[in-house]
Amino acid sequence: MPHRLTRLVSALLGTVLLLSLVFLNVTPTQALAPAWQPNTAYAVNQLASYNGIDYKCIQAHTSLTGWEPPNVPALWQPQSSTNPTATPVRTATPIRTATATPIRTATPTPIRTPTATPPGPTPTSPPSGSLPKRVIVGYWHNFDNGSGFIPLRNVSPAFDVINVSFAEPTGSAPGVIGFTPYNYTAADFKADVAYLKSRGKKVLISIGGANGTVQLTTTTARDNFVNSMTSIIQTYGFDGMDIDFEGHSLYLNQGDSDLRNPTTPVIVNTIAAIRSVRNRIGSSFVLTMAPETFFVQVGYTFYGGSCISCDNRAGAYLPVIHALRDILTLLHVQHYNSGPIRALDNTYYNMGNADFHVAMADMVLQGFPVAGNANNFFPALRPDQVAIGLPANVNAGNGFTSVAEVQKALDYVVKGQSFGGSYRLRSTSGYAGFRGLMTWSINWDAFNNFEFSSRHRTYLNSLP
Repeated sequence: MPHRLTRLVSALLGTVLLLSLVFLNVTPTQALAPAWQPNTAYAVNQLASYNGIDYKCIQAHTSLTGWEPPNVPALWQPQSSTNPTATPVRTATPIRTATATPIRTATPTPIRTPTATPPGPTPTSPPSGSLPKRVIVGYWHNFDNGSGFIPLRNVSPAFDVINVSFAEPTGSAPGVIGFTPYNYTAADFKADVAYLKSRGKKVLISIGGANGTVQLTTTTARDNFVNSMTSIIQTYGFDGMDIDFEGHSLYLNQGDSDLRNPTTPVIVNTIAAIRSVRNRIGSSFVLTMAPETFFVQVGYTFYGGSCISCDNRAGAYLPVIHALRDILTLLHVQHYNSGPIRALDNTYYNMGNADFHVAMADMVLQGFPVAGNANNFFPALRPDQVAIGLPANVNAGNGFTSVAEVQKALDYVVKGQSFGGSYRLRSTSGYAGFRGLMTWSINWDAFNNFEFSSRHRTYLNSLP
C-alpha cells in the first residue's frame, strides 16, 4: 500500500476554525432546517436537521443510511438545536499540533457525541457470524499522508471490513511486530474498535505495507511474531489480521519449486506463524491477504524458486495462500501498481481497465499451472474467498479504474455478462459467489467524497 507526503495546511486551517467556534462561544440559531434524508445529494454549506439539531454539510456527498449527521462528523458540523438543553456536537477528531501531540479539551475525556451512547441504534449484543455475501474492505491509515485523519467510528458504514494499517516490525528483535494507534490514546482507540464491532463491522490489524518488511527467517523470529501479534490483537480487540507483506518480505530460495511443499525458511515460518496466531485467537479469526500481482499472478509465468534468471520473489505468495486456504477468509490482490501481467489466455494485460480486472480475478478463481508446470498447479480459491483490490481515487495508487469500468468488470465476473472485451472468462456464467471489493483506502475514499464506497456499495447491494 502506498504512502504519501503529509499535507498539514488544510488540517491546520480546520483546527483554527474549530477553535474559533469553541472559544468565541458562537450562539446557535433556533431555525430548524429540512430533515436529513438518505440517498440525497448534499452540497457544501447545505443545512439539514437531525433529532432537533441543525447540521451544515462540510463535505459534498450522497447520503446513505447510517450516515446520519451525528454518526459522521467528517461530513457534518452542528449548527443549532431546538432543545435549549441540547449540547452541539463537536468533531470527534482529535486536533493535532505541529509536534503531533493531540490537543485535548479542558477535561481528559475526548469529545464525542452529546451523550455516552454511540450514535445510531444500539444493538443489544454485538452481531456475530460470518461476513455479508458481498463486502467492501477498506484500509484505514494509522498515519497522516495527506488524505486526512478519520476517527475509526466515523468510517463510512459502506465498509464491512476495516483493516487498520499498519503494524510493523519494531526492530527490537527479529519478528517482533509493534502497533501504536495514531492520533489516539489506547483507551479511545479500543473504544472505537469496539464501537465498529457493535455495528457488525470486522476490524483487522494489517501487517506490513510498503514500509514494513517482515522476514521470518528463523523459528525465533516466527515465535516472536506469534507472541507480539497475538498480544496486539487481544489488546485492541481486533477480529483478525490482514497480511500485506510487500517488498522483500517473501521470497523463494533456488530450488524451492513445489508450492505444495515449500522449503524456504521465510515461507515455512510465515505459514506456521499465521496459523499459530489464528489457533490462539480461535475459529472466529478473520484472515485476509493483499498481495501485489507480482507475488500471485506473475507465478503463472515465473516462479522464484524454479528459475535462475527471474526475481526470486515472483509468485512467492502462492505457497502461503495455498497452505492457508482452509482458514483464509479473503484474498484481495492489489490490481494496481502493477506491470503488464500474462493471463490464462497467454495475453498480457495492463492495469486500469475492465479486461485487466476480469483476467486477474479469473486466474485465482480458476487456478493455474505455476511457471507453466502442469504438475505444480495452484488450485482455484472459492469465489467467496476472492475480492478485487483497487485504489479509491487517483491519489491512492497507479492504475485507478473508474466506477463504471469496475462495475463493467464485476458484471462479467459475477453474472457472466460480457462487455465485449479482449479477455474471455473461463466460466461463461460467471462466479455468483464472488465476494466484492477492497480499496486503498478508506481515507482516500473520504478525500474523494466517498465515491468508491457509496457507488460500489449500491452496486453490490443490487446483486442477487
